[in-house]
Amino acid sequence: MTTRALVLGGGGSLGNAWEIGVVAGLYAGGVDVRAADLIVGTSAGATAAAQITSEAPDVLLAQALAEQYPSRPAAPPAGAGGGSDAPRVNYVQLTGDIITSSTDPVDMRRRLGAAALAADGAASADAIAARLAQVASRLPSQEWPAQRVVLTAVDAVTGDELLYDRESGVSLADAVTASTSMGFGGPAHAIDGRRLLDGGYRANENADLAAGHDRVLVLSPFGGRSRHPEEWGTRLAAHVQKLSAEGSDVRAIFPDDASEEVFGGNMMNLSQRPAAAQAGCDQGRRISGVLADLWH
Repeated sequence: MTTRALVLGGGGSLGNAWEIGVVAGLYAGGVDVRAADLIVGTSAGATAAAQITSEAPDVLLAQALAEQYPSRPAAPPAGAGGGSDAPRVNYVQLTGDIITSSTDPVDMRRRLGAAALAADGAASADAIAARLAQVASRLPSQEWPAQRVVLTAVDAVTGDELLYDRESGVSLADAVTASTSMGFGGPAHAIDGRRLLDGGYRANENADLAAGHDRVLVLSPFGGRSRHPEEWGTRLAAHVQKLSAEGSDVRAIFPDDASEEVFGGNMMNLSQRPAAAQAGCDQGRRISGVLADLWH
Protein backbone atom coordinates (compact mmCIF):
# COMPACT_ATOMS: atom_id res chain seq x y z
CA MET A 1 0.00 0.00 0.00
CA THR A 2 1.38 3.39 -1.02
CA THR A 3 1.80 5.81 1.88
CA ARG A 4 1.73 9.59 1.54
CA ALA A 5 2.99 12.41 3.74
CA LEU A 6 2.27 16.12 3.54
CA VAL A 7 4.78 18.51 5.11
CA LEU A 8 3.66 22.06 5.86
CA GLY A 9 6.58 24.34 6.63
CA GLY A 10 6.78 27.54 8.63
CA GLY A 11 6.50 30.94 7.04
CA GLY A 12 4.68 33.46 9.17
CA SER A 13 1.15 34.69 8.65
CA LEU A 14 1.51 34.97 4.88
CA GLY A 15 3.04 31.51 4.68
CA ASN A 16 -0.02 30.13 6.44
CA ALA A 17 -2.36 31.91 4.01
CA TRP A 18 -0.31 30.72 1.04
CA GLU A 19 -0.43 27.10 2.25
CA ILE A 20 -4.20 27.32 2.71
CA GLY A 21 -4.43 28.68 -0.82
CA VAL A 22 -2.20 26.00 -2.35
CA VAL A 23 -4.18 23.22 -0.65
CA ALA A 24 -7.43 24.77 -1.91
CA GLY A 25 -6.06 25.17 -5.43
CA LEU A 26 -4.84 21.58 -5.53
CA TYR A 27 -8.23 20.42 -4.24
CA ALA A 28 -10.01 22.38 -6.96
CA GLY A 29 -7.72 20.67 -9.46
CA GLY A 30 -8.62 17.21 -8.18
CA VAL A 31 -5.70 16.63 -5.79
CA ASP A 32 -6.81 16.31 -2.17
CA VAL A 33 -3.61 16.40 -0.14
CA ARG A 34 -5.61 16.27 3.10
CA ALA A 35 -5.86 12.51 2.54
CA ALA A 36 -2.21 12.08 3.53
CA ASP A 37 -1.37 9.29 5.97
CA LEU A 38 0.85 11.76 7.83
CA ILE A 39 0.76 15.54 8.01
CA VAL A 40 3.77 17.30 9.56
CA GLY A 41 3.18 20.89 10.63
CA THR A 42 5.74 23.43 11.77
CA SER A 43 5.03 26.95 13.02
CA ALA A 44 2.61 28.54 10.52
CA GLY A 45 2.37 25.09 8.97
CA ALA A 46 1.18 23.69 12.30
CA THR A 47 -1.74 26.10 12.20
CA ALA A 48 -2.40 25.13 8.58
CA ALA A 49 -2.27 21.42 9.46
CA ALA A 50 -4.90 21.88 12.17
CA GLN A 51 -7.03 23.98 9.84
CA ILE A 52 -7.03 21.82 6.70
CA THR A 53 -7.82 18.63 8.64
CA SER A 54 -10.96 20.10 10.20
CA GLU A 55 -12.46 22.35 7.53
CA ALA A 56 -13.07 22.15 3.79
CA PRO A 57 -10.38 23.79 1.62
CA ASP A 58 -12.83 26.07 -0.16
CA VAL A 59 -14.23 27.29 3.16
CA LEU A 60 -10.77 28.05 4.53
CA LEU A 61 -9.87 29.85 1.32
CA ALA A 62 -13.05 31.94 1.42
CA GLN A 63 -12.32 32.89 5.01
CA ALA A 64 -8.76 33.92 4.18
CA LEU A 65 -9.91 35.98 1.20
CA ALA A 66 -12.46 37.79 3.36
CA GLU A 67 -10.00 38.79 6.09
CA GLN A 68 -9.40 42.50 6.60
CA TYR A 69 -6.45 44.00 8.41
CA PRO A 70 -4.86 47.45 8.53
CA SER A 71 -1.63 47.82 6.61
CA ARG A 72 1.55 47.09 8.53
CA PRO A 73 5.01 48.62 8.28
CA ALA A 74 7.43 47.17 5.76
CA ALA A 75 9.16 45.21 8.52
CA PRO A 76 7.61 43.75 11.67
CA PRO A 77 8.52 45.51 14.90
CA ALA A 78 11.13 43.70 17.00
CA GLY A 79 9.58 44.36 20.38
CA ALA A 80 9.15 42.65 23.69
CA GLY A 81 5.91 40.80 24.19
CA GLY A 82 3.74 38.85 26.53
CA GLY A 83 3.07 41.81 28.78
CA SER A 84 6.75 41.88 29.67
CA ASP A 85 8.89 44.91 30.48
CA ALA A 86 11.84 43.27 28.72
CA PRO A 87 13.84 45.51 26.35
CA ARG A 88 13.11 45.49 22.64
CA VAL A 89 15.37 43.22 20.63
CA ASN A 90 16.47 43.03 17.01
CA TYR A 91 15.23 39.52 16.27
CA VAL A 92 17.08 38.92 13.02
CA GLN A 93 20.42 40.18 14.32
CA LEU A 94 20.16 38.43 17.68
CA THR A 95 19.11 35.06 16.31
CA GLY A 96 21.62 35.32 13.47
CA ASP A 97 24.44 35.89 15.94
CA ILE A 98 23.29 32.90 17.98
CA ILE A 99 23.13 30.64 14.93
CA THR A 100 26.62 31.56 13.72
CA SER A 101 28.15 31.09 17.18
CA SER A 102 26.49 27.72 17.88
CA THR A 103 28.36 24.45 17.52
CA ASP A 104 25.41 22.29 16.48
CA PRO A 105 21.59 22.38 16.25
CA VAL A 106 20.98 21.42 19.88
CA ASP A 107 23.43 24.05 21.10
CA MET A 108 21.68 26.60 18.88
CA ARG A 109 18.25 25.69 20.22
CA ARG A 110 19.46 25.97 23.82
CA ARG A 111 20.98 29.38 23.14
CA LEU A 112 17.89 30.59 21.31
CA GLY A 113 15.73 29.34 24.15
CA ALA A 114 17.80 31.15 26.76
CA ALA A 115 17.66 34.37 24.75
CA ALA A 116 13.92 34.05 24.17
CA LEU A 117 13.22 33.46 27.85
CA ALA A 118 15.42 36.42 28.76
CA ALA A 119 13.48 38.59 26.30
CA ASP A 120 10.23 37.34 27.83
CA GLY A 121 11.12 38.87 31.14
CA ALA A 122 8.49 37.76 33.63
CA ALA A 123 5.89 36.60 31.10
CA SER A 124 2.68 36.23 33.05
CA ALA A 125 0.39 33.23 33.08
CA ASP A 126 -2.33 35.56 31.82
CA ALA A 127 -0.23 36.52 28.78
CA ILE A 128 0.47 32.87 27.99
CA ALA A 129 -3.22 31.99 28.38
CA ALA A 130 -4.24 34.93 26.20
CA ARG A 131 -2.02 33.77 23.37
CA LEU A 132 -3.33 30.22 23.69
CA ALA A 133 -6.88 31.56 23.38
CA GLN A 134 -5.88 33.61 20.34
CA VAL A 135 -4.38 30.58 18.60
CA ALA A 136 -7.36 28.39 19.52
CA SER A 137 -9.71 30.94 17.93
CA ARG A 138 -8.01 30.35 14.56
CA LEU A 139 -8.73 26.61 14.59
CA PRO A 140 -12.00 25.28 13.13
CA SER A 141 -11.92 22.44 15.70
CA GLN A 142 -10.28 21.98 19.07
CA GLU A 143 -10.04 18.20 18.58
CA TRP A 144 -7.14 16.33 17.06
CA PRO A 145 -8.04 14.88 13.64
CA ALA A 146 -8.43 11.14 13.18
CA GLN A 147 -5.44 10.89 10.84
CA ARG A 148 -1.89 11.28 12.11
CA VAL A 149 -0.84 14.89 12.46
CA VAL A 150 2.56 15.67 14.01
CA LEU A 151 3.33 19.20 15.17
CA THR A 152 6.85 20.27 16.07
CA ALA A 153 8.16 22.37 18.96
CA VAL A 154 11.37 22.93 20.93
CA ASP A 155 12.05 22.89 24.67
CA ALA A 156 13.29 26.41 25.43
CA VAL A 157 15.52 25.22 28.28
CA THR A 158 17.06 21.97 27.05
CA GLY A 159 16.86 22.54 23.30
CA ASP A 160 15.20 19.15 22.90
CA GLU A 161 12.95 18.68 19.89
CA LEU A 162 9.34 17.83 20.72
CA LEU A 163 6.74 16.13 18.54
CA TYR A 164 3.06 16.37 19.42
CA ASP A 165 0.25 14.22 18.08
CA ARG A 166 -3.12 13.02 19.31
CA GLU A 167 -1.41 10.46 21.59
CA SER A 168 0.72 13.06 23.40
CA GLY A 169 -1.88 14.03 25.98
CA VAL A 170 -1.68 17.66 24.86
CA SER A 171 -4.57 19.62 23.40
CA LEU A 172 -4.45 20.55 19.72
CA ALA A 173 -4.50 24.26 20.58
CA ASP A 174 -1.61 23.82 23.02
CA ALA A 175 0.44 21.98 20.39
CA VAL A 176 -0.21 24.62 17.73
CA THR A 177 0.58 27.41 20.19
CA ALA A 178 3.86 25.75 21.14
CA SER A 179 4.83 25.25 17.50
CA THR A 180 4.14 28.92 16.70
CA SER A 181 5.81 30.51 19.75
CA MET A 182 8.77 32.35 18.26
CA GLY A 183 9.63 34.16 21.47
CA PHE A 184 11.22 37.63 21.40
CA GLY A 185 7.85 39.17 20.44
CA GLY A 186 5.57 37.09 22.62
CA PRO A 187 5.80 34.58 25.47
CA ALA A 188 7.25 31.12 25.05
CA HIS A 189 4.34 28.76 25.53
CA ALA A 190 4.04 26.66 28.68
CA ILE A 191 2.72 23.11 29.03
CA ASP A 192 3.01 21.39 32.41
CA GLY A 193 5.67 23.88 33.49
CA ARG A 194 7.79 23.31 30.40
CA ARG A 195 8.57 26.40 28.29
CA LEU A 196 8.23 25.77 24.58
CA LEU A 197 9.26 27.47 21.37
CA ASP A 198 8.58 27.40 17.65
CA GLY A 199 9.25 24.12 15.85
CA GLY A 200 10.95 26.15 13.13
CA TYR A 201 13.97 26.42 15.40
CA ARG A 202 14.51 22.73 14.61
CA ALA A 203 14.04 23.23 10.87
CA ASN A 204 11.75 25.36 8.74
CA GLU A 205 9.97 22.34 7.28
CA ASN A 206 11.11 19.29 9.27
CA ALA A 207 10.61 17.16 6.19
CA ASP A 208 12.84 14.43 7.65
CA LEU A 209 9.90 13.46 9.87
CA ALA A 210 8.19 12.06 6.76
CA ALA A 211 10.79 9.28 6.54
CA GLY A 212 9.35 5.90 5.61
CA HIS A 213 6.55 7.25 3.40
CA ASP A 214 6.49 6.39 -0.28
CA ARG A 215 5.42 9.82 -1.48
CA VAL A 216 6.13 13.12 0.22
CA LEU A 217 4.82 16.56 -0.70
CA VAL A 218 6.45 19.56 0.98
CA LEU A 219 5.01 23.08 0.98
CA SER A 220 7.76 25.52 1.90
CA PRO A 221 6.71 29.18 2.18
CA PHE A 222 10.37 30.15 2.63
CA GLY A 223 11.29 28.39 -0.59
CA GLY A 224 13.65 25.97 1.13
CA ARG A 225 15.78 28.80 2.48
CA SER A 226 17.37 28.48 5.92
CA ARG A 227 19.91 30.36 8.03
CA HIS A 228 21.25 27.12 9.47
CA PRO A 229 24.77 26.15 8.35
CA GLU A 230 24.65 23.65 5.50
CA GLU A 231 26.85 21.18 7.38
CA TRP A 232 24.18 20.71 10.05
CA GLY A 233 22.00 18.89 7.54
CA THR A 234 18.81 20.63 8.69
CA ARG A 235 18.05 22.45 5.45
CA LEU A 236 15.21 21.22 3.27
CA ALA A 237 17.59 20.22 0.46
CA ALA A 238 19.42 17.86 2.81
CA HIS A 239 16.17 16.34 4.06
CA VAL A 240 14.86 15.86 0.53
CA GLN A 241 18.12 14.24 -0.53
CA LYS A 242 18.00 11.82 2.39
CA LEU A 243 14.33 10.97 1.85
CA SER A 244 14.97 10.35 -1.84
CA ALA A 245 17.98 8.16 -1.06
CA GLU A 246 15.76 6.09 1.21
CA GLY A 247 13.26 5.52 -1.61
CA SER A 248 10.67 8.27 -1.15
CA ASP A 249 9.32 10.19 -4.13
CA VAL A 250 9.59 13.78 -2.88
CA ARG A 251 8.22 16.98 -4.39
CA ALA A 252 8.83 20.37 -2.81
CA ILE A 253 6.59 23.30 -3.72
CA PHE A 254 7.99 26.82 -3.33
CA PRO A 255 6.11 30.10 -3.75
CA ASP A 256 6.10 31.23 -7.38
CA ASP A 257 7.05 34.74 -8.49
CA ALA A 258 3.52 36.06 -8.02
CA SER A 259 3.42 34.75 -4.46
CA GLU A 260 6.86 36.13 -3.63
CA GLU A 261 5.74 39.53 -4.92
CA VAL A 262 2.76 39.42 -2.55
CA PHE A 263 5.01 38.48 0.37
CA GLY A 264 7.18 41.51 -0.28
CA GLY A 265 9.86 40.31 2.13
CA ASN A 266 7.56 40.59 5.16
CA MET A 267 5.83 37.31 6.01
CA MET A 268 4.00 38.96 8.92
CA ASN A 269 2.18 41.61 6.87
CA LEU A 270 -1.37 40.65 7.82
CA SER A 271 -2.89 43.02 5.28
CA GLN A 272 -1.52 40.77 2.51
CA ARG A 273 -3.11 37.53 3.76
CA PRO A 274 -5.99 37.58 1.25
CA ALA A 275 -3.59 38.20 -1.63
CA ALA A 276 -1.24 35.46 -0.37
CA ALA A 277 -4.12 32.99 -0.16
CA GLN A 278 -5.25 33.87 -3.69
CA ALA A 279 -1.72 33.58 -5.06
CA GLY A 280 -1.36 30.19 -3.39
CA CYS A 281 -4.68 29.02 -4.81
CA ASP A 282 -3.73 30.12 -8.31
CA GLN A 283 -0.41 28.30 -7.99
CA GLY A 284 -2.10 25.18 -6.61
CA ARG A 285 -4.51 25.06 -9.54
CA ARG A 286 -1.66 25.38 -12.03
CA ILE A 287 0.41 22.57 -10.54
CA SER A 288 -2.44 20.18 -9.73
CA GLY A 289 -2.02 18.26 -12.97
CA VAL A 290 1.71 17.81 -12.40
CA LEU A 291 1.15 16.54 -8.85
CA ALA A 292 -1.69 14.17 -9.69
CA ASP A 293 0.73 11.35 -10.49
CA LEU A 294 2.42 11.78 -7.11
CA TRP A 295 -0.73 11.74 -5.07
CA HIS A 296 -3.04 9.34 -6.89
